[in-house]
Amino acid sequence: MSGFTVLLLGGTGEARRLASLLARERPDLRVVTSLAGRVARPALPDGEVRVGGFGGPAGLAEWLRRERVGAVVDATHPFAARISTSAVTACAEVGLPLLVVRRPGWTERPGDDWRRVPSLEAAAGTIAGLGERVFLSTGRQSVAVFAGLDRHWFLVRSVDPPDPPLPRRLAVVLDRGPFTVAGERELLRRYEIEVLVTKDSGGTMTAAKLEAARELGLPVVLVDRPPTPPADRVEHIEDVVSWLSTLGATPGS
Repeated sequence: MSGFTVLLLGGTGEARRLASLLARERPDLRVVTSLAGRVARPALPDGEVRVGGFGGPAGLAEWLRRERVGAVVDATHPFAARISTSAVTACAEVGLPLLVVRRPGWTERPGDDWRRVPSLEAAAGTIAGLGERVFLSTGRQSVAVFAGLDRHWFLVRSVDPPDPPLPRRLAVVLDRGPFTVAGERELLRRYEIEVLVTKDSGGTMTAAKLEAARELGLPVVLVDRPPTPPADRVEHIEDVVSWLSTLGATPGS
């Protein structure tokens, strides 16, 4: 298939590594990585990049037709439910194969003190009896859920500043992973953190905070992932190369 086009829904470390892998091993493919545009200075992958939304499933389906896309790979964040749902709907409408790349979630280890909750709202209701000083590591778009909790003090870390509404008692640290256990331990101690709230993102870039919390004996409120999109799924980017070959997207085909 000369000129076979793959849309790679990105924004994660896996997506960037996959773009590099395909550029190296499959230079015959046209790979377009799509970024949502929610970060002012995103880490850009190799190859062709588009930034911004598609306008829902209908807009995505129109883009897929216009660009003559042959396959879609969803390597977005495990909590990016909206674009993943749009991809399922649009691919079904256009008749395109869809593969979801999802890294495994985190697993509780001896010494951990985790409370799993189904949503950010549930997390906000869980921290009341765990501590006053909270490290809120859920992304800047999640901070508004905690805005009315005036009895708590929050440390928020994000790549860009969070948008209001914000908690009344708040400190913001602008930083981007990967993070080290030593650095996370120092951060938790410096701000006298008593409880950590985070999403079950999985992976290694931000896992150090969980190890630091374990060492310091801090409770962790962990927000469970939304349901996985109804599509074929793999955990490793190398499996994407094999999957593309099964579609007939092979060099010289």
